[in-house]
Amino acid sequence: MKNVILKVIAFTGLSALAVSCSSNDELLVESQPSAQSVVSKDALKTKTYKIRYGLLSKSGTKLLSGNYDVGSFIATDTTTGVAYDTYYSGGFQSLPQYYGGIPAGTYVFSAMQGQGGWIGYGSVSAVVSDAQVDANGYVTVYIPITWEE
Repeated sequence: MKNVILKVIAFTGLSALAVSCSSNDELLVESQPSAQSVVSKDALKTKTYKIRYGLLSKSGTKLLSGNYDVGSFIATDTTTGVAYDTYYSGGFQSLPQYYGGIPAGTYVFSAMQGQGGWIGYGSVSAVVSDAQVDANGYVTVYIPITWEE
């Protein structure tokens, strides 16, 4: 049990570090007006994908409804290290959760533990591209629940 707690604390710390780094990058872009206009033009050229987050229960059931102790869902680009976070002030969130759009690429998808600490989450690596878009226009990602109390 102590190992699990230490792993959760370490994961939370690393996740917070990744999120804080991405926030600093955004601040740097905003402080450079000429760079911001270039980024905006490039962003218009880059196709993005809408992400729909669900959970995968310990028994293997895909969950797209209900309320769960999730602080945030995170997609981290394995090439650039950029993290896309759905942070909604922690605590319980209803499923599904959505992220407005991320560029194509390979990502590690994960979830941060909520305020209650009742559920632990794993991560999953997946490619985001046209091939993964479902009939509703989303790339649906299921984050595995690794433990729950």
